Amino acid sequence: MSHNPVYSHFKGKISRAEEVERKVVSIILKSQIPDHKRAWSKTFELKHSSSVAQIGRILAQKRGLDSDLAAIICVLHDIEVNATGDAKQHAHKGALRARKMLEAMRAFSAKEIELIVGAIKHHSDKHIVSRNPYVELVKDADVFDCGLYAGVHDAYVFEKPLVQLKEYFARVKRVRKELGLPKDPQWDVFGYLKKHGKR
Repeated sequence: MSHNPVYSHFKGKISRAEEVERKVVSIILKSQIPDHKRAWSKTFELKHSSSVAQIGRILAQKRGLDSDLAAIICVLHDIEVNATGDAKQHAHKGALRARKMLEAMRAFSAKEIELIVGAIKHHSDKHIVSRNPYVELVKDADVFDCGLYAGVHDAYVFEKPLVQLKEYFARVKRVRKELGLPKDPQWDVFGYLKKHGKR
């Protein structure tokens, strides 16, 4: 008697994209570095890595790209932070870490590894437009997801030089429009939305 296939919920036989997602979740959960020594909390890292992967899948479908490759790039984009808790130069360092992981899995072609690693390496360059659609996709998925959290607008105002800030906000606005979401006026404001203490 044959049975219809049932989604495994990450149990049993899983796809290579799901295997990478599982590895990232495991790295975060097993980390012994406490939140107060991390750039971001482990809870945020879990939420963000998973959410960016799903947003990446959606954007890939809309843009005619490979949704599994997009999800793999997106879930790995902050792998350096996930592993070390350190966000400094995490895109470039993360590309090296991702390459080692993907090569060890022996599930990806050399061309796929180069595509994935290159997108991770350049995902922090939000103010630079790439001709590679996967690089642009991970940048867009990253800022869009962050833009869904309360307080991120003002955090970006605090952290980013104005030129970069404008590009971050423009990306959020473009993705919202692409997904058919209503206009969110906060992304037109380049100053603080709330009163904050002195720097």
